[in-house]
Amino acid sequence: MEQNQLNTIVSQFAISGTVSEIRPLGEGLINDTYKVVTAEASEPDYVLQRVNHNVFPDVDMVMRNIEAVTNHIRMKLEQAGEDDIERKVLRFIPAKVDGKLYIVQDGQYWRIMVFIPNAITKQAVDPASSRDAGRAFGRFQAMLADIPVELGETIKDFHNMEFRLQQLREVVAKDPVGRVSEPQVQRLLQEIDARAHEMTKAERMGREGILPKRVCHCDTKVNNMMFNDHDEVLCVIDLDTVMPNFIFSDYGDFLRTAANTVAEDCADMTAVKFRMDIFKAFTEGYLQSARSFLLPVEIENLPYATALFPYMQCVRFLWDYLSGDKYWKCQYPEHNFVRANNQFHLLKSVEDHYPQMEAFIQKCLEA
Repeated sequence: MEQNQLNTIVSQFAISGTVSEIRPLGEGLINDTYKVVTAEASEPDYVLQRVNHNVFPDVDMVMRNIEAVTNHIRMKLEQAGEDDIERKVLRFIPAKVDGKLYIVQDGQYWRIMVFIPNAITKQAVDPASSRDAGRAFGRFQAMLADIPVELGETIKDFHNMEFRLQQLREVVAKDPVGRVSEPQVQRLLQEIDARAHEMTKAERMGREGILPKRVCHCDTKVNNMMFNDHDEVLCVIDLDTVMPNFIFSDYGDFLRTAANTVAEDCADMTAVKFRMDIFKAFTEGYLQSARSFLLPVEIENLPYATALFPYMQCVRFLWDYLSGDKYWKCQYPEHNFVRANNQFHLLKSVEDHYPQMEAFIQKCLEA
């Protein structure tokens, strides 16, 4: 965007300091992000973001969720007497006119938050960073376990397994691009159907009142944390997907990506293995910070959560393949089927490790 347009947007927020420069920041795939540099050394810099309202159609809900969550975390940090709070929770700047945490300019939604100095994100997934991630996301959930407001669902049915299976069944019935009869598809559909009842037990337990919904991050990647220069986690970032969900969302989704030995579109199925070293590190960190509020039913179903997310992603990739590849970008005709098959092989590797996972969780509880 032109600098004068960006300056006009920034001027509508109640920031302090004089803007000296606005430049692109990072390589985010969802939101356009800029760093707003102020001239005065005594004033903070800022991060300006355009919120993608195609992905998040109710931006007002997103920002109300974020406001409630960041305010509650800030209160918890203050009650604990922690120092350096400005670097441990995001702070969004209100608009001058109405005090909301976003503005609308030419049909686009914009927000500004205070830039956290001397902080980095990590891309590498190893046992050390996985343990940090488990501890950070567990603590995030723990601090929000008693939030007094009900958050909205920013992406409807995002991690609803019953909904994802219904999507698949509908496209199988319609078969819009004639792929359902392929032998490889039929084999995978049989495997999915054989596990459908077990994999939808979270929704059933939720309806029965056995399993509560918590405030979850719902995008637990290792690069959604900020670290200080001593390699300590400062805070969790990228809060657009924060919403009510079963804790399995934050636990299982991290392991789906982090504990696969290969990328999710690797076509060599013999190379797809579940990494127990990543599982152990993440689980150890997670239980250290989340055990204080977790119910026994949540803890005993952590292996199920580990299997749930490769299963769910297998279903979603197969749904897109049968739909004609409309959701994920593909480099070749079978790309989405390869992704689905990859996730199914990861699921089978997870299932093979159930006894070890259960034993390790019990060991953590006894420590």
